[in-house]
Amino acid sequence: MHIAFAASECVPFSKTGGLADVVGALPGALAALGHQVSVFVPRYRQTKLLDAQKVVRSITIPFDDRYRFCSIVAAGNHSGVRFYFVEYPPFFDRDNLYGTSAGDYSDNAERFALFSRAVLEACKVIGVPQILHCHDWQSALIPVLLHTQYAEDPAFQELGSVFTIHNMGYQGVFPPDTLPLLTLPWDLFTMAKMEFFGQVNFLKGALVYSDFVTTVSRKYAQEIQTAEFGFGLEGVLHDRSATLAGILNGVDYKEWSPQTDKFIAANYSPSDLSGKAKCKQDLLNVFGMPGADVRTPVIGIVSRFASQKGFDLIAQIMDRLAREEMIMVVLGSGDKVYEEMFLRLSRQFPHKIALKVAYDNVVAHKIEAGSDMFLMPSRYEPCGLNQIYSLKYGTVPVVRATGGLDDTIEPWNRRTGKGTGFKFAEYTGEALLTTIKEALVAFQDQTSWQTLMRNGMMKDFSWNASAREYVKIYERVRQLKGAALATV
Repeated sequence: MHIAFAASECVPFSKTGGLADVVGALPGALAALGHQVSVFVPRYRQTKLLDAQKVVRSITIPFDDRYRFCSIVAAGNHSGVRFYFVEYPPFFDRDNLYGTSAGDYSDNAERFALFSRAVLEACKVIGVPQILHCHDWQSALIPVLLHTQYAEDPAFQELGSVFTIHNMGYQGVFPPDTLPLLTLPWDLFTMAKMEFFGQVNFLKGALVYSDFVTTVSRKYAQEIQTAEFGFGLEGVLHDRSATLAGILNGVDYKEWSPQTDKFIAANYSPSDLSGKAKCKQDLLNVFGMPGADVRTPVIGIVSRFASQKGFDLIAQIMDRLAREEMIMVVLGSGDKVYEEMFLRLSRQFPHKIALKVAYDNVVAHKIEAGSDMFLMPSRYEPCGLNQIYSLKYGTVPVVRATGGLDDTIEPWNRRTGKGTGFKFAEYTGEALLTTIKEALVAFQDQTSWQTLMRNGMMKDFSWNASAREYVKIYERVRQLKGAALATV
């Protein structure tokens, strides 16, 4: 089967979050199963290409004000996957992918509309796939276009579309005059299509028009059909429940394994945990705490600083948590309010919290390897990857039971010796504090703690199983598409 991906970011070429990890890893897993796979992403300023080759010199993209002309660059074959980049410097040659600290770029609707049309036009030149797998709102116009302006195009009559929601909190909502600006028909501006409280919602368009919708964990697929997690689109998703599935993200153990990790102070494994102590000392050094007692439990956080991540709960309990024997190391960047919150807490409790406001892949690896516990108190978490990385590193997750966190972490039972971490359900500071204290008590019994560590390290969340689940979805879409064509 020929499968093409369209997404706004992909490691190692561009990244702001977990979307890039998924788009960087899943195509390779599909290629390993014998499928032909290609990936389309924008060519940003941060995109480094060593073997770039222009394969489509000019694609005309219509806008209401004027035409724009972009091109397609290929950059070799990686793990059996062909990568293509939409090149249009006025839109993509910028310091950041989506915006600055002041907010999103004002022309994001135009930027990703151009990207979406360019993908479809490029497919007609390079080769039309059987499945076009789109990710998040930035590529959400592709299924909309396939069912509107490209509906009669003979090149796409057998093309099936799959759309994956990575986070319902980001929907691509724009003013109504965005439709004519992008030369899209006004009849899309209805409650049954793309209208959303008087605005145009790109994500809603994809939910309406895609042949199949997936999201990144089973629990999240259920949650987004409720008012609490649906962000206003729960009704649309409920109507699609027959063609909506949750498939847990996998992880790339070639990059995230303590046995081979090149960024950490010492490698270690379930059969030999001795290297983890060296990683812990190295982590304390990196965060400016070389004199700290290595027997003190270290709680790690690596995260984008955003309201969904539950950091308001930490602020509620930090004065009491600081009385416990523990050290918290925090790496992240994002919303200014949370950057300032952690800076304030690190100044208030300098021997308890150490902070680096940055995105730093090397330090992220050091936190996974050197921490004893990993904290993710998320308000909601579609899948989450860091808790899965943490399991492999023997760094015990402490998480809220939501989305993929609930799917991947099994509660520790000291009596039976089963389980992989600690979970709390109620979104309150009290519930978080109680659960952290439970983990700190469990840490004191190092014999059972090492059993807990090894339980997590033996778990396998590689992409192979998830890739097979996606193939089942693709095959189902092809069957649905074939049945629909047969009735025409």
